Amino acid sequence: MTVTPKQQIEGSDRDKAEIPEGWTVIRLEEVCTAPQYGWTTSADRSRSGLKLLRTTDISKGTVDWSTVPGCKNKPDDPTRYLLSPGDIVVSRAGSVGLSYIVSECPRSIFASYLIRFRALPPIESNFIGIYLKSPHYWSGIADVTAGIATPNVNASKLRKLQMPLPPLPEQHRIVAKIEELLARVNTARERLAKVQEILKRFRQSVLAAACSGRLTADWHSENLNFERAEQLLKRVCTKRKEKYKSQCKKAREEGGKIPKKPANIESNKVDNNELPEIPEGWIWVYLPDIGYINRGKSRHRPRNALHLYDGPYPFVQTGDIAQSRGRITSHRQTYSEAGLAQSRIWPAGTVCITIAANIASSAILTYPACFPDSVVGVIPDADLCLEEYLEYFVRTARSDLDQFAPATSQKNINISILSNVAVPLPPFFEQHEIVRRVETLFELADAIEKRVAAAKERAEKLTQAILAKAFRGELVPTEAELASREGRSYEPASALLAKIKAQRNDAQPQPKGRRANRKRK
Repeated sequence: MTVTPKQQIEGSDRDKAEIPEGWTVIRLEEVCTAPQYGWTTSADRSRSGLKLLRTTDISKGTVDWSTVPGCKNKPDDPTRYLLSPGDIVVSRAGSVGLSYIVSECPRSIFASYLIRFRALPPIESNFIGIYLKSPHYWSGIADVTAGIATPNVNASKLRKLQMPLPPLPEQHRIVAKIEELLARVNTARERLAKVQEILKRFRQSVLAAACSGRLTADWHSENLNFERAEQLLKRVCTKRKEKYKSQCKKAREEGGKIPKKPANIESNKVDNNELPEIPEGWIWVYLPDIGYINRGKSRHRPRNALHLYDGPYPFVQTGDIAQSRGRITSHRQTYSEAGLAQSRIWPAGTVCITIAANIASSAILTYPACFPDSVVGVIPDADLCLEEYLEYFVRTARSDLDQFAPATSQKNINISILSNVAVPLPPFFEQHEIVRRVETLFELADAIEKRVAAAKERAEKLTQAILAKAFRGELVPTEAELASREGRSYEPASALLAKIKAQRNDAQPQPKGRRANRKRK
């Protein structure tokens, strides 16, 4: 491969690259129509009639037209904004620089945060579209958005972006080769996505088996001499009664207030006629029978009382629980002394259950922390139920609990609903075996998931490597190389660019009158 002397793609310093013989460096505006901003209006959620393509609709690199909303206020002349196959739209805010090539589409226009280009014949839209996904393009976007508080790019900046242009036959070969290679990469991505879905279903199946007795059926059949769950519950309730009597006696002796009688001092018999069958030695109990249950406490919200925050006390919120994967090991907010005064600290080992926003997300506190009243805390009796087992069960019941939430704008459940949840309680020693087996299987799933994540990262790097090679002239034989090998001439990109410029000039309206005639002399 030979190189055109002193001709470079002027990107950032790390991206400056010499181009092959026969190529040229152009600005985007030289091979595309003038950029056009989209129509300014809001979306119509009915998704009927004229559709409105937005940045969010192209965020995954493809468009599901069935989810694209309608257009609330239509332009007087919709044809100005109608999308056609081959149109290239680029996001100017939000996901700055993100692009999409329109293929077949319903009758649609594009929103104001998108900028449209069209490739000038004979340039292929797909060639331009491929460049708009390349590392050099993204380097150029980074350059023009650097130092801007809210990153954005306008039509003027986009049209001035530089790109390498090969001869036309080479463009066709590059597009064909990239489509071939990326089809393989995309197939690999789809398979990896399926593995992730399989792992999700696997974890759900493990938890369902754990809380029904199937996971430990072999262990259970060989260990029938352990204390049955019913006997264990009676023994724990006896301890609760004795503890309550002792507290009352102490209060009377000290002239203090008699404490409130715990609701779970006597277990409530569960009608299990409509409940699934559980192994011998297990028992159905209500959630409060397992231990202490109550809502979190927080009288104020961050926006209303900022003095309550940014102190030394962890404050766990619903989002922290939803993203914790069963174990709360971090938090994004803290309480000050004033914040703690209007809340309370829950101990490590508390099972947290969200009752608003993310309905019935659950996780175990690994350190003492506060949480708001949109979270219910359950502290299992240490002699009766392992917090790990209880948290596993709550995960299996999540979809059922979500159905109990009233169909309002803000779905939520309450402590009354949770108090009527029936829990299958195994013998205490079997709970330990259940937790051990679940953790072993989950560790296996986690290991596979890490390998999948690494493979997805490699696939993304491979995509960028393919695109980078393409625009260095290394992916397919260059037109100059083929011409030399075959002993023929070829049309360099500079000649192609001159033709496009001439066609554009010919298409412009000619000036009229004596002044125009004088210019032609």
